[in-house]
Amino acid sequence: MKAAVVKETAPGERRVALVPDAVARLRPAGIEVLVEQGAGDSAWFTDAAYADAGASIVSATELYRTADMILTVTKPSAAALRTLKPGQAVIGMLAPLTDPELAATLAAKGLTAISLDGLPRTLSRAQPMDALTSQSSVAGYKAALIAAGAFGRFFPMLITAAGTARPARVLVLGAGVAGLQAIGTARRLGAVVSGYDVRPQSKGEVESLGATFIELTSVVSAAGEGGYARELTAEERQAQQDELAGHIGRHDVVITTAQVPGRRPPLLVTEDAIKAMSSGSVIVDMGASPLGGNVTGSAPGQTVVTGNGVTILGADNLPATVPTAASNAYSRNISALLLHLVSDGALTIDTGDEIQAGVVIAHDGRVVHPAVAALLPGPAELSQEPETGGTGVDGATD
Repeated sequence: MKAAVVKETAPGERRVALVPDAVARLRPAGIEVLVEQGAGDSAWFTDAAYADAGASIVSATELYRTADMILTVTKPSAAALRTLKPGQAVIGMLAPLTDPELAATLAAKGLTAISLDGLPRTLSRAQPMDALTSQSSVAGYKAALIAAGAFGRFFPMLITAAGTARPARVLVLGAGVAGLQAIGTARRLGAVVSGYDVRPQSKGEVESLGATFIELTSVVSAAGEGGYARELTAEERQAQQDELAGHIGRHDVVITTAQVPGRRPPLLVTEDAIKAMSSGSVIVDMGASPLGGNVTGSAPGQTVVTGNGVTILGADNLPATVPTAASNAYSRNISALLLHLVSDGALTIDTGDEIQAGVVIAHDGRVVHPAVAALLPGPAELSQEPETGGTGVDGATD
């Protein structure tokens, strides 16, 4: 069984799906690793390091011709799609709820599509495979650094001969993986940090990091199943926005983290809230996406300065900006998934398995994941077989 590591081609993508340390761990399972020339260069993993670990360094042509499994970080490029052959498997973060047409294309080509972002995250044995968590942690760390870099003052309190600088007041909206990492990083930088989440049980996690938990009186508990937040009603969203606006205006830096795969992220920072902020304040919107963001006026990869001097930064693939750490974490995730999927040197697909029910998107010419199949027009080639276990792919992330 040959698993191939491709060189990522998406703009700004610097991660690599597998790092040299993983090669030896996969060999006992009968997995031979092929690495496209230069695949790890942007994350500072050289071809020589892969070769020393026992991988074969090959050209892109050779890789696609001989590989059984194609390992990616993001979706395969259009050129790769034309090269892939029936019977091969594509394993990566394919975002099938955002791009169900890709799943249909892979199914039509006779490929098996496996997406790590569909993992049932509350399943304890799946935690080593949880790429959403590992990459969200990297993103939360970098969001705090970006905020500090854009802020015109110090994060910590500094007492110098030239005077005393008060610490920055930072508010993190969302206390999931990314939010907690942002809170912890901002605290380590010396800021005075507050956190908010619609799930009351998040209070202890926020306070354990030395931050203050903001409790809104207008919103009741929005805890959902499996530790996720449920979707708020229209009335709850409006009440949340109105009460949050007062808190937002009293902070120098706001970091928002709420994302919902395949759907518009919830709006947390309204135009009125932005107008209440002081000149020089900074907002980092980790929920920025083509569908919208957590902040009015934000867009992925763009920086906007409002009329009242508030800088809004639309985060765009933050894990790729910390490529070595992000690749190391992702490599451990994908390696753990491969060891779960491969038996006696062969890829074994069984959607009756809880983990596979979440990650296997297409197989045997069909889109087999119900949530993805439901997004496609018409019943053609969609699986009608019942699936068992949690899907995970339609859960909210942050």
